[in-house]
This record gives sequence, C-alpha cells and structure tokens, in this order.
Amino acid sequence: MTQSPTRISKAVIPAAGLGTRFLPATKATPKEMLPVVDKPAIQYVVEEAVTAGLSDVLMITGRNKRPLEDHFDRNYELEEALTRKGDAERLSKVRESNDLATMHYVRQGDPRGLGHAVLCAAPHVGDQPFAVLLGDDLIDPRDPLLSRMVEVQEREGGSVIALMEVEPSQIHLYGCAAVEATIDSDVVKVTDLVEKPSPAEAPSNYAIIGRYVLDPAVFGIIRETEPGRGGEIQLTDALQKLAKDEKIGGPVHGVVFKGRRYDTGDRGDYLRAIVRLACERDDLGPDFRTWLRSYVTEEM
Repeated sequence: MTQSPTRISKAVIPAAGLGTRFLPATKATPKEMLPVVDKPAIQYVVEEAVTAGLSDVLMITGRNKRPLEDHFDRNYELEEALTRKGDAERLSKVRESNDLATMHYVRQGDPRGLGHAVLCAAPHVGDQPFAVLLGDDLIDPRDPLLSRMVEVQEREGGSVIALMEVEPSQIHLYGCAAVEATIDSDVVKVTDLVEKPSPAEAPSNYAIIGRYVLDPAVFGIIRETEPGRGGEIQLTDALQKLAKDEKIGGPVHGVVFKGRRYDTGDRGDYLRAIVRLACERDDLGPDFRTWLRSYVTEEM
C-alpha cells in the first residue's frame, strides 16, 4: 500500500464542452452557467470541491467560456450598486463566488475528449494526486462523496473513482467497472473498466459518475492513449491501464455512492434537479410545493 506524500488540495473541472444538448440556450451561454434555481451549475461543483478541502481549482475551458471566469471574479460595478442600495443580502450572494477558491483557467483548445482535458491540467497539478469533478454531475452536499474519495485515496494510494449502481439497460450510457469487494462496504477494488458497453458486454452494473481522485501517473498513460470511442481520448481507457497494472500508479478503487445526484447534462434531469432543489429550499419550498401539488392535481 502506498501513501500520498501530501494531502490533496487541487481540483480540476473540465468545462470546455459545447453543450449541444441544450441548444439554442447554449449558443452564447456556457452550459455550466445555466441556473439551477438561482445559482449556476458550475458554482455547486466548485463549492463541493471546497467543502472537501480542495481550495485550488483549475477549470479547463474553451472558446466562448469567458462568463465562467467572470462569475468567479469581482464585479465592482454591481457590488457598488448593491452597496448604495443597502442590499446586504444580495451583495453577500454576489461575493460568495468571488471568495470560494483560488481559481485558475486553461483552455483546452481542440476538444479531444475527457482524457485530453485532464491532460491539460498536468503542468498545474505536477506530481500530486488531484481530483476531477465533471460539471454535469451535481452531488447533494448532504451526501458527501468527494471527501470520502479523498479519504480512501490518502489511505490506499493510487486512484479512486465514483461508482453508482444503475439499471442494466442504462449501463451503455456510462463507463462501467469490474470490481472486487473490500473490507469497506462502500469501497470496491476496480479490476477492469469498459467505456459505454452494451448490457451484454458490461462486467457489472456499476457505472462511473463524474468524480475522480487520480494519481499523477495517469498523465503519462493519457499521453500514450490512442483515441477510442467517438474518436476521443477517453479517461476510462487510461484508468483501465492503471487498474490492470498497479505498478504504474497504484491500485484503482471505487467508492459506491448511494446518495442524491442530479444530472444537469440531460434536459429532463436538469428540470427534475431544479424542482427537487427548489422544493427543499426553506425560502422557496413551502410555496413552491403547494403550487406544484395543485398543478399536478389539476393536470392529472
């Protein structure tokens, strides 16, 4: 068993995708900036990283992603206007995103897949383990996942991926893991990975969801990884090599997540996420739930 030389402090958030499933809304607005109730989806992800102790955040961006940088920067004109109005509540909300983390940005340039996006982080990450958070997956803060993954990585070394059991008919939408049990009920050892297999080819119904804690050895493997499914450099293909040969960068473990997850990359799930989160808000929930009950009753 290997030990991490330092505590993980860096998080990488790939955010260079075009958001084609949400066109025309994403024609001029990054999909990561679409609001989930009254906060952009990307802010939930950064908040999750910070809660897990990862205060150094590198965002992998692309063309037309400048609003991401602006959101986490100061807006002096807006702050001054709110100050003059004495609107302390909204001023506090505006400033929340400014002070969340130490933010860094690098452009991916040519979008060649998740593996290539992660590789863009190599100069920033160096030789330290790091986390990767995909912006389409929102994890409810009441069900901590990333902090558990960091804990497992610091204990076991190597890499850790987030897994969730899905219906066999849905496994073709995900990367899929072959696993072995460990002494921890929520932790498995990953022995193989397959990117978006058919149900007949899937080694299990454990799907990879958008959280990773990676050993820096993954960078060397990605550099040698040929484009795979969809003509893109797949992170799953690189992780498969790590899982099959622990000598490269330690073992690969999976944390099995059974909490609340919101997929904002799908239009239907995006709407469901908004409804669920709005219903649970103290300031919005009571009135919204009353209206929703009435609406559903009338429509049914």
